[in-house]
Amino acid sequence: MKKTLRSLALAAATSVIATTAMASDTIKIAFIDPLSGGFASTGSNGLKQYQFAADYFVNEKGGLLGGAKMEVIGFDNKISPKESLIQLKVAIDQGIRYVTQGNSSGVAHALTDAINKHNRRNPDDRVLFLNYSAVDPALTNEDCNFWHFRFDANADIKMDAMTDIIAQDESIKKVYVIGQDYSFGKAVSAAANRMLKDKAPNVEIVGDELHPIGKVKDFTPYARKIVASGADAVITGNWGTDMLGLGTAIIEAGFDGPIYTYYGAADGITAAFGEAGKGKIRLVSEGQLSPAPNENVVAMLREFEKRYPDGNMSQSRIVNVVGMLAKAIEEAGTADDVVKVAYALEGMEYDSIFGSKLKMRAEDHQIIQDVHIMVHTDEGVVHDYDNSGYAPVVESTVEMASADAPTTCKMRRP
Repeated sequence: MKKTLRSLALAAATSVIATTAMASDTIKIAFIDPLSGGFASTGSNGLKQYQFAADYFVNEKGGLLGGAKMEVIGFDNKISPKESLIQLKVAIDQGIRYVTQGNSSGVAHALTDAINKHNRRNPDDRVLFLNYSAVDPALTNEDCNFWHFRFDANADIKMDAMTDIIAQDESIKKVYVIGQDYSFGKAVSAAANRMLKDKAPNVEIVGDELHPIGKVKDFTPYARKIVASGADAVITGNWGTDMLGLGTAIIEAGFDGPIYTYYGAADGITAAFGEAGKGKIRLVSEGQLSPAPNENVVAMLREFEKRYPDGNMSQSRIVNVVGMLAKAIEEAGTADDVVKVAYALEGMEYDSIFGSKLKMRAEDHQIIQDVHIMVHTDEGVVHDYDNSGYAPVVESTVEMASADAPTTCKMRRP
């Protein structure tokens, strides 16, 4: 009897220790994006937003699965697909099972392919890829896989919203399309040509060109061509220093029409445009900060500003990634079994803090959400970018944009 009691006591003690260990475990996310070089400001600001979201929405609310903390660790990929694969291996070797990346669809293609192969070869060591900003449509179409989830509207979804607005603007008769010469830039060009032809056949595309990514030091020649073309509007998918360089050159060349962008804000871009960009720079994006949809958003923004006075809460999708991953882990009852977590994410409906519903479409792992067209201004701003007094403010909204859009994804599930 004494032996039995001792055994029970030992078992109970072991159970307490195991429970304590589980509660103190850390759920790590590898953030693989540029933290040095010309695109460092974009990556560094994204990392700040991830770390804030993990602390504010998870760790300070008691953690997950009885107390596990979420930690986001930065891995500098120098915007290189090759370096990204090296950093992916380092992260996996450290036991990290969640990877997030967003800057460059070229990098995203390399990562999703590598993760898919790794997971086939290592069924006990699988990894999930949480894509927060790489928007090449192919990633959730012909190149889709079970391990990849996209939390941003893809390039076609954003172009669909953007061209709806352009088609309604009778003053726009000519459009110039320009972008970076890689998969995403090509996707933007193809979508603009296809959708404008369908929605506004009277609108002429007077220029359509690609330039080397991250290598153009002076965009003045491109800006002069745009002005000379007689374009009434510009469409560009440029991001980072390429967005700043192109936008500044276009405005300085005297172009006075709308410049429709995917990434024309934050990371120094908003401050650089300042008064010159007011009413000209348009941004297609998700999440609403200005005007604020509710007091919870205001409270979040004020706390972020206090903790990161030099940062920008510019990518609301990062908040959604953290929130949806946390919900999936809780529903799965585990953070270690990423297959269970992936199935919990698949088809998930989620009430975002930004006042809208999100759905992770099961057939291709593409998030469906409201998409906004915003304008660069200093009027009605709740959270300014770059401490400039300016920010993108919502002008119009497409609810649950492209919810019925078809996909060519043929997904193999474990």
